[in-house]
Amino acid sequence: MSFKLLKTSKKSKARLGTLKTAHGIIHTPFFMPIATKGSVKALRTEDLKKLGAEIILSNTYHLFFKPGMQILKKAKGIHGLMDWHLPVLTDSGGYQVFSLGGNKEYGGEKKNLVKITERGVEFRSVYDGSKHIFTPKKVLEIQEAIGSDIRMILDVCSPSDSSHEQAEKDLNTTLRWAKASQTAHVETHNYVSLPKSKHLLFGIVQGALFKDLRLKSVEALTKMKFDGYSIGGLAVGESMPEMYKVLDYTAPALPQDKPRYLMGVGYPEQILESVKRGIDMFDCVIPTREARHGRLYLWNSPSLRAKRSNPAFPAKFYHTVNIDSAKFAKDFSPINAKSKLPELRNHTKAYLRHLFSAQEPLALQLATLNNVEFYLDLMAKIRQAIKAEKL
Repeated sequence: MSFKLLKTSKKSKARLGTLKTAHGIIHTPFFMPIATKGSVKALRTEDLKKLGAEIILSNTYHLFFKPGMQILKKAKGIHGLMDWHLPVLTDSGGYQVFSLGGNKEYGGEKKNLVKITERGVEFRSVYDGSKHIFTPKKVLEIQEAIGSDIRMILDVCSPSDSSHEQAEKDLNTTLRWAKASQTAHVETHNYVSLPKSKHLLFGIVQGALFKDLRLKSVEALTKMKFDGYSIGGLAVGESMPEMYKVLDYTAPALPQDKPRYLMGVGYPEQILESVKRGIDMFDCVIPTREARHGRLYLWNSPSLRAKRSNPAFPAKFYHTVNIDSAKFAKDFSPINAKSKLPELRNHTKAYLRHLFSAQEPLALQLATLNNVEFYLDLMAKIRQAIKAEKL
Protein backbone atom coordinates (compact mmCIF):
# COMPACT_ATOMS: atom_id res chain seq x y z
CA MET A 1 0.00 0.00 0.00
CA SER A 2 1.47 3.36 -1.05
CA PHE A 3 -0.56 5.40 1.47
CA LYS A 4 -0.26 4.87 5.20
CA LEU A 5 -2.72 6.60 7.51
CA LEU A 6 -0.91 7.43 10.75
CA LYS A 7 -3.49 9.43 12.69
CA THR A 8 -6.99 10.87 12.48
CA SER A 9 -7.72 13.87 14.67
CA LYS A 10 -10.14 13.48 17.57
CA LYS A 11 -11.26 17.09 17.10
CA SER A 12 -11.88 17.07 13.35
CA LYS A 13 -11.53 14.79 10.34
CA ALA A 14 -7.95 15.91 9.74
CA ARG A 15 -5.50 13.13 8.92
CA LEU A 16 -1.76 12.51 9.16
CA GLY A 17 -0.15 10.06 6.80
CA THR A 18 2.66 9.20 4.42
CA LEU A 19 2.46 8.64 0.69
CA LYS A 20 5.17 6.43 -0.77
CA THR A 21 6.24 7.06 -4.37
CA ALA A 22 9.10 5.91 -6.57
CA HIS A 23 10.99 9.14 -5.85
CA GLY A 24 10.39 9.37 -2.13
CA ILE A 25 7.92 9.56 0.73
CA ILE A 26 5.66 12.60 1.15
CA HIS A 27 4.13 13.57 4.49
CA THR A 28 0.42 14.36 4.37
CA PRO A 29 -1.31 16.75 4.36
CA PHE A 30 0.93 18.53 1.86
CA PHE A 31 0.96 21.37 -0.66
CA MET A 32 2.49 21.07 -4.14
CA PRO A 33 4.24 24.11 -5.63
CA ILE A 34 3.26 24.34 -9.29
CA ALA A 35 5.95 23.77 -11.90
CA THR A 36 3.59 24.07 -14.87
CA LYS A 37 6.18 23.91 -17.64
CA GLY A 38 9.01 22.28 -15.74
CA SER A 39 9.86 25.03 -13.28
CA VAL A 40 8.25 26.80 -10.36
CA LYS A 41 8.24 30.30 -11.80
CA ALA A 42 11.27 32.36 -10.71
CA LEU A 43 12.75 29.54 -8.58
CA ARG A 44 15.59 27.11 -9.15
CA THR A 45 15.33 23.43 -8.31
CA GLU A 46 17.86 24.10 -5.56
CA ASP A 47 15.55 26.74 -4.06
CA LEU A 48 12.74 24.18 -3.77
CA LYS A 49 15.06 21.78 -1.99
CA LYS A 50 16.14 24.49 0.48
CA LEU A 51 12.50 25.30 1.20
CA GLY A 52 11.79 21.65 1.96
CA ALA A 53 9.34 20.90 -0.86
CA GLU A 54 8.68 17.16 -1.01
CA ILE A 55 6.72 17.16 -4.28
CA ILE A 56 5.90 19.48 -7.17
CA LEU A 57 3.11 19.52 -9.77
CA SER A 58 3.65 19.76 -13.52
CA ASN A 59 1.20 20.15 -16.38
CA THR A 60 0.58 17.49 -19.02
CA TYR A 61 -0.94 19.88 -21.57
CA HIS A 62 1.92 22.38 -21.60
CA LEU A 63 4.73 19.80 -21.44
CA PHE A 64 3.16 17.91 -24.35
CA PHE A 65 3.69 20.96 -26.56
CA LYS A 66 6.91 22.28 -25.00
CA PRO A 67 9.38 20.61 -24.85
CA GLY A 68 7.38 17.69 -26.31
CA MET A 69 7.42 13.94 -25.73
CA GLN A 70 10.58 13.26 -27.75
CA ILE A 71 12.73 15.56 -25.64
CA LEU A 72 11.09 14.40 -22.41
CA LYS A 73 11.90 10.79 -23.23
CA LYS A 74 15.48 11.68 -24.14
CA ALA A 75 15.88 13.58 -20.86
CA LYS A 76 14.48 10.58 -18.95
CA GLY A 77 11.37 12.50 -18.01
CA ILE A 78 10.78 15.68 -16.06
CA HIS A 79 13.11 14.54 -13.27
CA GLY A 80 16.08 14.45 -15.61
CA LEU A 81 15.06 17.58 -17.48
CA MET A 82 14.89 19.82 -14.42
CA ASP A 83 17.28 17.93 -12.11
CA TRP A 84 14.52 17.23 -9.60
CA HIS A 85 14.75 13.82 -7.97
CA LEU A 86 11.77 13.97 -5.63
CA PRO A 87 8.13 13.13 -6.47
CA VAL A 88 6.18 14.82 -9.26
CA LEU A 89 2.41 14.85 -9.82
CA THR A 90 0.92 15.61 -13.22
CA ASP A 91 -2.67 16.42 -14.08
CA SER A 92 -4.14 15.06 -17.29
CA GLY A 93 -4.20 18.38 -19.14
CA GLY A 94 -7.97 18.15 -19.52
CA TYR A 95 -8.65 21.31 -17.54
CA GLN A 96 -6.29 23.27 -19.77
CA VAL A 97 -7.97 21.89 -22.89
CA PHE A 98 -11.30 23.30 -21.74
CA SER A 99 -10.02 26.55 -20.21
CA LEU A 100 -7.59 27.47 -22.99
CA GLY A 101 -9.46 26.18 -26.01
CA GLY A 102 -13.04 27.27 -25.44
CA ASN A 103 -14.90 29.95 -27.37
CA LYS A 104 -12.26 31.89 -29.29
CA GLU A 105 -12.05 34.23 -32.24
CA TYR A 106 -10.97 32.08 -35.16
CA GLY A 107 -11.26 32.95 -38.83
CA GLY A 108 -13.24 36.09 -38.06
CA GLU A 109 -15.92 34.42 -35.96
CA LYS A 110 -16.33 32.88 -32.53
CA LYS A 111 -16.11 29.11 -32.48
CA ASN A 112 -16.03 26.53 -29.73
CA LEU A 113 -12.73 24.84 -30.51
CA VAL A 114 -13.26 22.01 -28.01
CA LYS A 115 -15.34 18.99 -28.95
CA ILE A 116 -16.05 16.09 -26.59
CA THR A 117 -16.51 12.72 -28.26
CA GLU A 118 -16.81 9.17 -26.97
CA ARG A 119 -13.15 8.72 -27.81
CA GLY A 120 -11.81 11.84 -26.08
CA VAL A 121 -11.64 15.59 -26.48
CA GLU A 122 -10.67 17.40 -29.68
CA PHE A 123 -9.06 20.84 -29.45
CA ARG A 124 -6.61 23.30 -30.95
CA SER A 125 -3.25 24.08 -29.39
CA VAL A 126 -3.01 27.41 -27.62
CA TYR A 127 0.52 27.68 -29.01
CA ASP A 128 0.02 27.30 -32.76
CA GLY A 129 -3.63 26.46 -33.40
CA SER A 130 -2.85 22.90 -34.52
CA LYS A 131 -5.53 20.24 -34.04
CA HIS A 132 -5.15 17.49 -31.45
CA ILE A 133 -7.17 14.92 -29.57
CA PHE A 134 -6.59 13.87 -25.98
CA THR A 135 -7.91 10.41 -25.16
CA PRO A 136 -7.65 8.57 -21.84
CA LYS A 137 -4.77 6.59 -23.32
CA LYS A 138 -3.04 9.60 -24.90
CA VAL A 139 -2.82 11.63 -21.69
CA LEU A 140 -1.32 8.64 -19.90
CA GLU A 141 1.21 8.19 -22.70
CA ILE A 142 2.23 11.83 -22.20
CA GLN A 143 2.46 11.36 -18.44
CA GLU A 144 4.56 8.26 -19.03
CA ALA A 145 6.97 10.35 -21.10
CA ILE A 146 7.00 12.94 -18.30
CA GLY A 147 7.73 10.14 -15.83
CA SER A 148 5.52 11.51 -13.06
CA ASP A 149 5.02 9.58 -9.85
CA ILE A 150 1.32 10.43 -9.51
CA ARG A 151 -0.88 10.66 -12.62
CA MET A 152 -4.42 11.89 -13.24
CA ILE A 153 -7.05 10.44 -15.54
CA LEU A 154 -8.74 12.50 -18.26
CA ASP A 155 -11.98 14.05 -17.00
CA VAL A 156 -14.59 16.69 -17.77
CA CYS A 157 -14.71 19.56 -15.27
CA SER A 158 -18.25 20.94 -15.16
CA PRO A 159 -18.65 24.67 -14.43
CA SER A 160 -20.04 25.45 -10.98
CA ASP A 161 -23.26 26.82 -12.50
CA SER A 162 -23.92 23.70 -14.58
CA SER A 163 -27.45 22.33 -14.74
CA HIS A 164 -28.00 18.89 -13.26
CA GLU A 165 -28.50 17.53 -16.77
CA GLN A 166 -25.19 18.92 -18.04
CA ALA A 167 -23.26 17.89 -14.90
CA GLU A 168 -24.62 14.35 -15.18
CA LYS A 169 -23.66 14.16 -18.84
CA ASP A 170 -20.13 15.35 -18.02
CA LEU A 171 -19.88 12.91 -15.14
CA ASN A 172 -20.94 9.94 -17.25
CA THR A 173 -18.25 10.87 -19.78
CA THR A 174 -15.68 11.12 -16.98
CA LEU A 175 -16.64 7.69 -15.66
CA ARG A 176 -16.35 6.09 -19.11
CA TRP A 177 -12.95 7.68 -19.52
CA ALA A 178 -11.96 6.50 -16.02
CA LYS A 179 -12.65 2.91 -17.01
CA ALA A 180 -10.72 3.36 -20.25
CA SER A 181 -7.87 4.90 -18.27
CA GLN A 182 -7.42 1.76 -16.21
CA THR A 183 -6.94 -0.30 -19.36
CA ALA A 184 -4.63 2.34 -20.84
CA HIS A 185 -2.72 2.52 -17.57
CA VAL A 186 -1.31 -0.95 -18.22
CA GLU A 187 -0.90 -0.55 -21.99
CA THR A 188 1.02 2.73 -21.90
CA HIS A 189 3.50 1.91 -19.15
CA ASN A 190 6.79 1.10 -20.88
CA TYR A 191 8.70 0.81 -17.57
CA VAL A 192 11.29 3.28 -18.82
CA SER A 193 10.73 6.34 -16.64
CA LEU A 194 9.86 4.41 -13.47
CA PRO A 195 10.19 0.83 -12.25
CA LYS A 196 7.26 -1.46 -12.97
CA SER A 197 4.01 -0.51 -11.24
CA LYS A 198 5.68 2.21 -9.18
CA HIS A 199 3.60 5.15 -10.33
CA LEU A 200 0.16 5.92 -8.91
CA LEU A 201 -3.05 6.59 -10.83
CA PHE A 202 -5.80 8.79 -9.34
CA GLY A 203 -9.46 8.91 -10.23
CA ILE A 204 -11.23 12.28 -10.23
CA VAL A 205 -14.58 12.87 -8.52
CA GLN A 206 -16.86 15.20 -10.50
CA GLY A 207 -20.54 16.17 -10.31
CA ALA A 208 -20.56 19.96 -9.92
CA LEU A 209 -22.57 21.04 -6.83
CA PHE A 210 -25.01 18.12 -6.89
CA LYS A 211 -24.79 15.67 -4.00
CA ASP A 212 -26.35 12.74 -5.85
CA LEU A 213 -23.86 13.11 -8.71
CA ARG A 214 -20.86 13.50 -6.42
CA LEU A 215 -21.78 10.36 -4.49
CA LYS A 216 -22.47 8.50 -7.73
CA SER A 217 -19.00 9.47 -8.88
CA VAL A 218 -17.41 8.30 -5.61
CA GLU A 219 -19.23 4.96 -5.73
CA ALA A 220 -18.24 4.24 -9.32
CA LEU A 221 -14.60 5.31 -8.93
CA THR A 222 -14.18 3.41 -5.66
CA LYS A 223 -15.20 0.20 -7.41
CA MET A 224 -12.43 0.82 -9.94
CA LYS A 225 -9.88 0.79 -7.10
CA PHE A 226 -7.62 3.70 -7.99
CA ASP A 227 -4.47 4.44 -5.99
CA GLY A 228 -5.97 7.73 -4.80
CA TYR A 229 -8.91 10.03 -5.38
CA SER A 230 -8.99 13.64 -6.50
CA ILE A 231 -11.92 15.97 -5.97
CA GLY A 232 -12.20 18.14 -9.07
CA GLY A 233 -14.61 20.80 -10.22
CA LEU A 234 -14.30 22.97 -7.10
CA ALA A 235 -12.76 26.43 -6.71
CA VAL A 236 -14.15 27.18 -10.18
CA GLY A 237 -16.53 29.98 -9.23
CA GLU A 238 -18.71 28.59 -6.48
CA SER A 239 -18.88 30.22 -3.03
CA MET A 240 -16.77 28.91 -0.19
CA PRO A 241 -19.81 27.61 1.75
CA GLU A 242 -20.79 25.69 -1.38
CA MET A 243 -17.32 24.20 -1.68
CA TYR A 244 -17.20 23.17 1.98
CA LYS A 245 -20.66 21.62 1.69
CA VAL A 246 -19.47 19.41 -1.17
CA LEU A 247 -16.41 18.38 0.85
CA ASP A 248 -18.56 17.63 3.90
CA TYR A 249 -20.36 14.80 2.13
CA THR A 250 -17.76 13.80 -0.48
CA ALA A 251 -14.60 13.31 1.60
CA PRO A 252 -16.16 10.90 4.16
CA ALA A 253 -17.49 8.74 1.32
CA LEU A 254 -13.99 8.18 -0.09
CA PRO A 255 -11.90 5.19 1.07
CA GLN A 256 -10.12 5.83 4.36
CA ASP A 257 -6.99 4.03 3.19
CA LYS A 258 -6.42 6.12 0.07
CA PRO A 259 -5.09 9.71 -0.29
CA ARG A 260 -7.57 12.51 -1.05
CA TYR A 261 -6.55 15.37 -3.32
CA LEU A 262 -8.51 18.63 -3.60
CA MET A 263 -7.44 20.07 -6.94
CA GLY A 264 -6.62 23.77 -7.33
CA VAL A 265 -7.19 24.94 -3.73
CA GLY A 266 -6.34 27.46 -2.45
CA TYR A 267 -6.00 30.32 0.02
CA PRO A 268 -4.51 29.44 3.44
CA GLU A 269 -7.85 29.45 5.26
CA GLN A 270 -9.37 27.24 2.52
CA ILE A 271 -6.58 24.72 2.92
CA LEU A 272 -7.02 24.75 6.68
CA GLU A 273 -10.78 24.19 6.46
CA SER A 274 -10.33 21.45 3.87
CA VAL A 275 -7.76 19.61 5.98
CA LYS A 276 -10.28 19.60 8.83
CA ARG A 277 -12.67 17.88 6.42
CA GLY A 278 -10.22 15.08 5.68
CA ILE A 279 -8.27 16.30 2.62
CA ASP A 280 -4.61 15.27 2.28
CA MET A 281 -3.24 16.97 -0.86
CA PHE A 282 -3.39 20.48 -2.33
CA ASP A 283 -2.03 22.60 -5.17
CA CYS A 284 -2.69 26.16 -6.27
CA VAL A 285 -1.14 28.97 -8.32
CA ILE A 286 -1.84 31.53 -5.58
CA PRO A 287 1.58 31.72 -3.88
CA THR A 288 3.54 32.05 -7.13
CA ARG A 289 1.03 34.13 -9.09
CA GLU A 290 0.51 36.65 -6.32
CA ALA A 291 4.25 36.86 -5.71
CA ARG A 292 4.67 38.03 -9.29
CA HIS A 293 2.26 40.86 -8.51
CA GLY A 294 4.09 41.87 -5.34
CA ARG A 295 1.69 40.37 -2.81
CA LEU A 296 3.47 38.72 0.12
CA TYR A 297 2.05 36.19 2.60
CA LEU A 298 3.33 36.68 6.14
CA TRP A 299 2.59 35.17 9.54
CA ASN A 300 0.99 37.33 12.20
CA SER A 301 2.78 37.69 15.50
CA PRO A 302 0.99 36.14 18.50
CA SER A 303 0.05 39.59 19.81
CA LEU A 304 -1.92 40.29 16.62
CA ARG A 305 -3.88 37.06 16.66
CA ALA A 306 -7.49 37.14 17.80
CA LYS A 307 -8.25 34.67 20.59
CA ARG A 308 -10.36 31.83 19.27
CA SER A 309 -11.08 28.22 20.20
CA ASN A 310 -8.50 26.96 17.71
CA PRO A 311 -5.17 27.27 19.57
CA ALA A 312 -3.00 26.44 16.56
CA PHE A 313 -4.66 28.71 14.02
CA PRO A 314 -6.56 31.67 15.51
CA ALA A 315 -8.81 33.79 13.33
CA LYS A 316 -6.02 36.02 12.04
CA PHE A 317 -3.01 33.77 11.66
CA TYR A 318 -1.59 35.50 8.58
CA HIS A 319 -1.77 38.69 6.57
CA THR A 320 -0.75 39.89 3.13
CA VAL A 321 1.03 43.04 2.05
CA ASN A 322 1.32 44.70 -1.34
CA ILE A 323 5.01 45.49 -1.47
CA ASP A 324 4.56 48.18 -4.13
CA SER A 325 2.75 50.36 -1.60
CA ALA A 326 4.52 53.67 -0.96
CA LYS A 327 4.76 52.94 2.76
CA PHE A 328 7.44 50.31 2.10
CA ALA A 329 9.78 52.70 0.28
CA LYS A 330 11.59 53.46 3.56
CA ASP A 331 10.81 50.22 5.41
CA PHE A 332 14.21 48.71 6.14
CA SER A 333 12.88 45.79 8.15
CA PRO A 334 13.59 42.29 6.74
CA ILE A 335 11.29 40.82 4.11
CA ASN A 336 10.80 37.96 6.57
CA ALA A 337 12.84 38.04 9.76
CA LYS A 338 11.88 34.44 10.66
CA SER A 339 12.64 32.89 7.28
CA LYS A 340 15.04 29.96 7.03
CA LEU A 341 16.55 31.67 3.98
CA PRO A 342 19.24 34.34 4.53
CA GLU A 343 18.13 36.29 1.45
CA LEU A 344 14.71 36.88 3.01
CA ARG A 345 16.19 37.71 6.42
CA ASN A 346 18.86 40.05 5.08
CA HIS A 347 17.10 41.89 2.25
CA THR A 348 14.65 44.58 3.28
CA LYS A 349 11.12 45.40 2.23
CA ALA A 350 12.43 48.72 0.90
CA TYR A 351 14.85 46.85 -1.34
CA LEU A 352 12.17 44.46 -2.57
CA ARG A 353 9.84 47.38 -3.34
CA HIS A 354 12.67 49.02 -5.28
CA LEU A 355 13.25 45.83 -7.27
CA PHE A 356 9.59 45.67 -8.29
CA SER A 357 9.61 49.37 -9.17
CA ALA A 358 12.74 48.90 -11.30
CA GLN A 359 11.28 45.70 -12.84
CA GLU A 360 14.30 43.68 -11.78
CA PRO A 361 13.87 39.86 -12.08
CA LEU A 362 15.27 39.39 -8.57
CA ALA A 363 12.02 40.85 -7.25
CA LEU A 364 10.08 37.86 -8.58
CA GLN A 365 12.53 35.39 -7.06
CA LEU A 366 12.47 36.94 -3.58
CA ALA A 367 8.69 37.32 -3.47
CA THR A 368 8.15 33.76 -4.72
CA LEU A 369 10.61 32.35 -2.19
CA ASN A 370 8.65 34.12 0.54
CA ASN A 371 5.24 32.84 -0.55
CA VAL A 372 6.25 29.26 -1.27
CA GLU A 373 8.01 29.11 2.08
CA PHE A 374 4.85 30.41 3.77
CA TYR A 375 2.70 27.71 2.16
CA LEU A 376 5.13 24.92 2.99
CA ASP A 377 5.41 26.20 6.57
CA LEU A 378 1.62 26.32 6.74
CA MET A 379 1.44 22.60 5.95
CA ALA A 380 4.17 21.81 8.49
CA LYS A 381 2.26 23.73 11.17
CA ILE A 382 -0.96 21.93 10.21
CA ARG A 383 0.74 18.54 10.55
CA GLN A 384 2.14 19.55 13.93
CA ALA A 385 -1.30 20.72 15.07
CA ILE A 386 -2.94 17.44 14.03
CA LYS A 387 -0.29 15.45 15.87
CA ALA A 388 -0.76 17.56 19.01
CA GLU A 389 -4.60 17.41 18.79
CA LYS A 390 -4.79 21.20 18.42
CA LEU A 391 -6.58 21.40 15.09
